[in-house]
Amino acid sequence: MRHGKKINHLGRKTAHRKSMLANMACSLIEHKRINTTVAKAKAIKQFVEPMITKSKEDTTHNRRIVMANLRQKDAVAELFRDVAAKVANRPGGYTRIIKLGNRLGDNADMAMIELVDYNELYNAGKPEKKTTRRSRRGGSKPEAAPAVEPKATNEEE
Repeated sequence: MRHGKKINHLGRKTAHRKSMLANMACSLIEHKRINTTVAKAKAIKQFVEPMITKSKEDTTHNRRIVMANLRQKDAVAELFRDVAAKVANRPGGYTRIIKLGNRLGDNADMAMIELVDYNELYNAGKPEKKTTRRSRRGGSKPEAAPAVEPKATNEEE
């Protein structure tokens, strides 16, 4: 039975797993998206989202907590400088997992994990919403535009 065992060990010992998650989280912060297996992507999501939440408030205490987990000064600096500014008004859900199919070599389920606010494809259409809306009640119909006119025959000309 596996009661109360929520962590996915990913087939690794504790030190190896923590180092791998820290390295992958630093790569995610640096490149904004990475390709990995679905299981690792879910583990990275649980690992990195609390750190992004901590980066919203730039205090010495939060920087030290994040630095203890990520272990790379450049990634921590970029997280607090760039990523925190982009996600400042987002209440959570900073990453997105997109499944890609199976890997050719070992048929493992592959996925792409990315930071939500950095994807231009999904965010391109949202800010440019039109402010005017059309009513279904027929309040704004164009005037003097006949739909179909009968054709004139040669007899009428």
